[in-house]
Amino acid sequence: MIVRPAIPGDAEAIAAIQNPIIRDTAITFNSRQKTPEEIAGSIRSLPCFLVAEDAGKVVGFASYDQLRKGPGYARSMEHTLVLGPDVHGKGTGRALMAAVEDHARAAGVGSLWAGVSGENPDGIVFHTRLGFEEVARLPKVGYKFGRWMDLVLLRKWLLDDS
Repeated sequence: MIVRPAIPGDAEAIAAIQNPIIRDTAITFNSRQKTPEEIAGSIRSLPCFLVAEDAGKVVGFASYDQLRKGPGYARSMEHTLVLGPDVHGKGTGRALMAAVEDHARAAGVGSLWAGVSGENPDGIVFHTRLGFEEVARLPKVGYKFGRWMDLVLLRKWLLDDS
């Protein structure tokens, strides 16, 4: 397995991984599936968009963008991590996150944020094991499948404060 920068030609494979999660799970509050063209646009515009590839096949991706708009947030990024169903528990997520963190540190990012659905306890545990700390739980801010869901915000400080 390798981690590499995404290219627009990866967009169809990324959509094939991401859209079933959008459609069928509460891992994301988004209910509108992504087109390959939208994904290709994100690959071109985001400061970091990486894919994990195994035997020539894209099996997951990670990206980040500014947490909130405005110059005061320019060093705080929120990431996205999505894995195909066949690679959970095989180190792919850890490899993608290590590459995202390396990229962010090199870019001078101070904090990396994860917004995880309260209905995704595995995602919360995953981030905690990587050194993220839960800093807020926003009750009933997401709505999908006819129900309200909590959003858990986790943060990892990337810079050496010494």
